[in-house]
Amino acid sequence: MKQASRKQLDVLTIGAATKDIFVASSHFERVVSAVAPDGFSACLPMGSKIAVDLMETSSGGGATNAAVTFARFGFSTGCLVRVGTDTAGEDIVHELEREKINTSHVQWDTKHGTATSIIFLSGHGSRCILTARGASQHVQTSVLKKGIKAKWIYLTSLGGHMTQLKEVFAAAKAAKCLIAWNPGNGELEYGLKTLAPFLAQTDILIMNREEAAQLAHTAPRMLDDILMKLGHVPKMALVLTDGGRGAYATTRGSTWHVAAIKGNRINTTGAGDAFGSGFTASLIKDADLELALKVGALNALGVVTHMGAKRGILMHRPAGRDLALAKVREITRV
Repeated sequence: MKQASRKQLDVLTIGAATKDIFVASSHFERVVSAVAPDGFSACLPMGSKIAVDLMETSSGGGATNAAVTFARFGFSTGCLVRVGTDTAGEDIVHELEREKINTSHVQWDTKHGTATSIIFLSGHGSRCILTARGASQHVQTSVLKKGIKAKWIYLTSLGGHMTQLKEVFAAAKAAKCLIAWNPGNGELEYGLKTLAPFLAQTDILIMNREEAAQLAHTAPRMLDDILMKLGHVPKMALVLTDGGRGAYATTRGSTWHVAAIKGNRINTTGAGDAFGSGFTASLIKDADLELALKVGALNALGVVTHMGAKRGILMHRPAGRDLALAKVREITRV
């Protein structure tokens, strides 16, 4: 496949590209669970045949999801991901090209297939994801040693590979790139002390509340403690998404909250990517924290009210009446 040239970019996203298979069924039994992130577990009786109400395939992965937001918001965008030499990989690259995303950084893997996720959806928008990481866990970040032609890097999960993490941050430092980082569980498991050198280089740090609690060594309910321990870590802003409770952003000692916007939630997959990339794109463009929270919330709303991680991503930066839907307030205590 012919690849686009590696010209100067506004944003280079780095991370996973996946084939997502969504499966929804009214026959999934929801069971209250104290250990499940959403408070419920799904029970599938083994040995039975379960009727499926919906089965749909689309592309996903943090790097490609974020890339679509940046491209639609008018940024020249590239995407560093690794896919298999299979139909799923070709479909993902074709979709990136249709979104006018530079694909010259896409890597083709002849040994491993494209990463695949099977997402089980409840009737309430909650989901459980089964993931085969495939080619995505073998992305070669060493190519960045040749130089990065981008103003910003939007870094998503690297599956906990420390060598790749070091290569990305070293290359960004050499190229004087700004970094927005949405770490995955594999990275967060290293802990605050090990990640400290990377966090100190991060301009915008994006996590959900549970992930931030893990990094801060505290309980998710202790939001004040989380903000106190992590609020000063990134250079520009700490962003915490909190599901149906909205999201928080902290900068220079001030914390702001945006309420989740009401909508018919049918799918939460990709909502965090939509919020993080929407927030970052807006902050890059306008340097306005309140506005960035509104844009992130609207982008996330689009995703949770559509099937798939990309279909509901906004076609352009919101303005006017749309922005008025998002309610932001400054808070002193949580």
